[in-house]
Parts: sequence; C-alpha cells; structure tokens
Amino acid sequence: MSVEPRLARVQCASGAGLHRMAYREWGDPANPDVLVCVHGLTRCARDFDCLARALSARYRVVCPDVVGRGDSEWLADPVFYAVPQYVADMVTLIARLDVERVHWVGTSMGGLIGMGLAALKGTPVGRLVLNEAGAVVAHASLERIGKYVGADPRFPSLEAAEQMVRTVAAPFGPHTDAEWRFLTEVVMRKSPEGGWRFHYDPRIGEAFRRQTPEGDIVLWDTWDAIACPTLVIRGAQSDLLSRATAEEMTRRGPKATLVELPGVGHAPTLLHEDQIAIVREFLLG
Repeated sequence: MSVEPRLARVQCASGAGLHRMAYREWGDPANPDVLVCVHGLTRCARDFDCLARALSARYRVVCPDVVGRGDSEWLADPVFYAVPQYVADMVTLIARLDVERVHWVGTSMGGLIGMGLAALKGTPVGRLVLNEAGAVVAHASLERIGKYVGADPRFPSLEAAEQMVRTVAAPFGPHTDAEWRFLTEVVMRKSPEGGWRFHYDPRIGEAFRRQTPEGDIVLWDTWDAIACPTLVIRGAQSDLLSRATAEEMTRRGPKATLVELPGVGHAPTLLHEDQIAIVREFLLG
C-alpha cells in the first residue's frame, strides 16, 4: 500500500475541445473500493491530503484537480467552467478508474458536482458526503465569493499570500500556523513575472459571476432525485448552507444524516482528526 499519492492525468472533452484533468491517487491501485474527493471552487486536490492518508488503508482514494485548477489544464473557453462540465469530467475519470461504484466526498463545489452525479439514473455514487453543499446555495455567499474569485493578485512572498488566504478563508475556522501555511502552499505557485499567485484560471471568476443568479441557487429537484445514503456536514456559522435548508435535506430526497460543526463557517477543511472521524464513520460505519 502506498502512503504517498501517485499523480496521473485523464483526457476529457468539452464543447471547446480536449483537456487533461490531473488527479492524485492514494492506496492500493487494485482496491475495488474507491473514494473520490473533490474540492471547492478555487481550491485543489491537495486539500484532501490528510483525509486521503487517513483512509488510504481502506480505500483507493482519488483526488482530482477540477479542470482550471491545480495541475489540471485550463479550458479553451471559460463558458464551460460549470457543474455540467465537471460532472462529465468525473464520469470520464471514473471510467478510467475501471470501477462500477464509488463513494464521494465533496466540499462546496465538489459537493454540488457530487449531487449532480448522484442524481443521474445509473449513478456510480454509492455513498455521498456533502461538506458544506446542499439543495439551496444562499445568494449572500455567492456575493461574498464573487468579490474575490478570479481577482488574480500577485504576492511578493508566500507570507503575504498566506495573509490573504487567512483573510479570505477565515470561515474555515481555527487552524494552526502550520495548517494555514499548508492551505496557502497548495493553492499558490510562483509567477513567471515574479512573486506568487493563486494556481487556478482567473477566468473562473468570469464564469462564476455570469452564472450567479439574482437570488439563491435552488436545487431541490436534483436533491430529490438522489437515493444513496448521504451525509451533510454544515459549519454552524455558514453563510452558504442555512440550518433550515440542511434540516429540510434530512426530511426529503435521500433523507441525509446531518452533522453541524461549531465555530466553523464555509467550509470545514477536513484537516482535523475529529472532522476526518465524522467522514470515516459515515463511509465505513
């Protein structure tokens, strides 16, 4: 069993052509039990390093960089930076993995991708963990995210970049200095022009603002089509997933199990052992 990830790529298609999506794979490559972990809007596969390491003895853990982020290629046309494209890319990835069923952990956007896939007839998703994602995405959170996504600032040092990450990601909740440095390093790259920049296509911001509605994003039809066992993790201070929405998600559709984390907003990082234990217990319990 490997305790470090293997980096691989799979070729996917959009309406603008082909692109390669990178993914990190942990554990035994012959293990038929596969866990797919998908990150949030401007994050990357490495967000799941701790979770993947903790679960790699039980699963073949696969953590993709959604197209336009991390080590994946950028799309030729930013109009395709949208959940339908991401779902299609994940179908291609699962075909590459050569398995019929997967378990899924998705944070924020990664949860919305998981919902879209889990709602399809014949879905490969057998168990679903939604980390701060749900049937209604509050408009207030979309406005907050829209203020910074795609801004593409340059930072003179990694320390300066970390201060920006600490500010933007304050809703992640309390973390140690080492954890904040990790959360910064994995989404930063040195810029050819000098300094540091976020390692994603800034045109994602254009697509995000173009797709943002006047009000909330309402996905109850998608939610009600999901049948697999589902866990919803909500930060108690979340501005994206309201308590009322989360509680309604326990009463309809897959009738999710709900866990709320005090002192955290959008979104729990799943770096801490107590958060990892919640995911582990649901997936394996």
